[in-house]
Amino acid sequence: MKTGIKRILIGLASATVLLGGLTACGTRGPGHWSEERAGEMRAKMVERISDKLELNADQKRKLDVLADEITAQRKAFRGDGADPRADFKALIAGDKFDRAKAQTLLDQKTTAVQSQAPKVLTALADFYDSQTPAQQQQVRERLDKRHRRWGRG
Repeated sequence: MKTGIKRILIGLASATVLLGGLTACGTRGPGHWSEERAGEMRAKMVERISDKLELNADQKRKLDVLADEITAQRKAFRGDGADPRADFKALIAGDKFDRAKAQTLLDQKTTAVQSQAPKVLTALADFYDSQTPAQQQQVRERLDKRHRRWGRG
């Protein structure tokens, strides 16, 4: 795979993680963002990306699909409203680390990622492929600028 394409895919994947992170805030308990607030932030992020890239209606729809798939993956990864801290606390509740429970938890998380990842990648590819060459270049430039800002490259 060419380095440029690889960077683009990694960058877009990073953007999707950002969207997923925003939706993640909505799944926490009281005192944290509500599901409604996470939806508002997701909508703002989609609108911001749409504005920056000057997306047409079809491209914006594909970005919405991508955001939906990221949200679904995040929910699948988190499980049935499970609290990750509580899960970890259960592993260290006794005098020995509960290796069997940890392996079960790891297997559940891995299965969730593996089952949802193809949908996320398809949505990501559909969104990227729908962009014009100028929009794709803009994405590459933003990723490169972001890469340099962190002192790499």
